[in-house]
Amino acid sequence: MSQTDAEPVRPARVRDDRVLRITRIVALLLLPFLIVAVILLSVFPDRTGELFAWPIAPPLSAYLLASAYVGGIWVFARIVRTRRWHRVVVAYPPVIVFTSALLVATLLHLDRFSQNVSFYTWFVLYLTTPFLTAWVWWLQRGRDDGEPESSDARVPIVVRGIMVVVGLASLMTGAVLFLVPNIVIPLWAWDVTPLTARVLGAVLSLPGVVSLWFLRDTRWSSFRIVFQAQIVSLIAIGCSLFAGRDALHWDRPATPGFLALVGIAFVGYVALYVGMEVLRRRDAASEP
Repeated sequence: MSQTDAEPVRPARVRDDRVLRITRIVALLLLPFLIVAVILLSVFPDRTGELFAWPIAPPLSAYLLASAYVGGIWVFARIVRTRRWHRVVVAYPPVIVFTSALLVATLLHLDRFSQNVSFYTWFVLYLTTPFLTAWVWWLQRGRDDGEPESSDARVPIVVRGIMVVVGLASLMTGAVLFLVPNIVIPLWAWDVTPLTARVLGAVLSLPGVVSLWFLRDTRWSSFRIVFQAQIVSLIAIGCSLFAGRDALHWDRPATPGFLALVGIAFVGYVALYVGMEVLRRRDAASEP
């Protein structure tokens, strides 16, 4: 066979675990919008119809959405700074699912949105962000070499199994809120509309998709940053529930159930994080 007849040689993927410049740029571009959203939702929850994309009542729903954005700020700020791709790759599938769900919710409830600058900004962001983050994830494909860091630990299979179950439960709850909100509305812990129910369903998809990643990766270094963000979000959720406690319906079984789940999640996530950090440092100290 002549050289001209031979198939072209495709360049091998570079498995240098490097975060590309475009990945940092996209993360940096998204950060200001997240910061502004947190300020508007947290500081001015009673003026969301005027200052945000749509009127959100009661303020507790605005606080909960802000809590998700707080975790996003943590993740994207770390993406800008980190050098290794595998430390942040876990964040991309949940962000893609979350932003896609919010795009669908927006299209389903266009009549609920305010015709202001905030809405047009919201619409453009969620019209582009799912595809932009998916594109960045695709560009980074193959960069992870799959190797643990010098100071790392493997997540035990029992812990991974528990997290997968937790993730499935979170995804199922979020799916019910998103797909059949009218069934959930009378039972939910506070008053929500079909739009805010779908938004809360999208929020619940974030920890759900993260937990399913344990089926793919066992390195603790792959989850440290995302778990930091989730713990920060859970702290923000706790503050939100306290600030918006007057909106809770204590006569509904969902209210103590939701509060208990938030508390259990916080204790469990902190325990997992501390335990894995101890294991990581112990393994690092035992190496010659």
